[in-house]
Amino acid sequence: MTDYQTITFEQSGAVARITLNRPEAANGMDDTMTRELADVAARCDSAGTKVVVLTGAGKFFCAGGDLKAMAASPLGPGRFVKGIADDLHRALSTFARMDAVLVTVVNGTAAGAGFSLAAAGDLVVAATSATFTMAYTRAGLSPDGSASYYLPRLIGVRRTQDLMLTNRRLTADEALQWGLVNYVVDDAELGSFTDKLATDLAAGATQSHAAVKKLLLATFDNGIETQMELEGRLIAANADGPDGREGIDAFLTKRKPEFG
Repeated sequence: MTDYQTITFEQSGAVARITLNRPEAANGMDDTMTRELADVAARCDSAGTKVVVLTGAGKFFCAGGDLKAMAASPLGPGRFVKGIADDLHRALSTFARMDAVLVTVVNGTAAGAGFSLAAAGDLVVAATSATFTMAYTRAGLSPDGSASYYLPRLIGVRRTQDLMLTNRRLTADEALQWGLVNYVVDDAELGSFTDKLATDLAAGATQSHAAVKKLLLATFDNGIETQMELEGRLIAANADGPDGREGIDAFLTKRKPEFG
């Protein structure tokens, strides 16, 4: 375990676990937390990590930016919030482009930047009790943390406008129906469900997962021919790679593949 002030980080084999750990402040993001998130994201961007599980300690996933810290900063609220946004965005960029699969596990309320962070997962697991709200405009602010990138792509512009302008609160089941999360799990089963999901993903083909992430990240920017060329290059590289060779051989010999 590596020591951080506002998060905990554990690496167990190919699975890394990050926990936002300011439960007394609803896991609100201050400059320390976002700086540590950027650092831990870089640590996870390594060949030995296949899955990253990110959750919150206590009853909240993350209540968003720490408005008390923002108001108290000698830098002034604008400079302070730009600094924490830059660090958060550096973390999110790393999470998006690393080979490992990011699983965000929403154990409670996800608000503001907490909602943004949750939605940025490659897979999103929500406890039955979890809720989601943008909350930015209620505080006279505007969205950050990649929300304006991911949400229109996940749920469309109209629903994104609704969330951002009205600050409506979604239940976990509503978030599932809207396509914001992949799984809703009873609170008592959240840990065991996530452990199994992480174990199953860690047993998979890392470069295949990485290729999926690359393809989906590019799809809304590319024309069809450009996207198909990227598909062709990535599938060829995977076919020549160790996981592809293992996967093909396992299929032909009717056995379970053992990916490195």
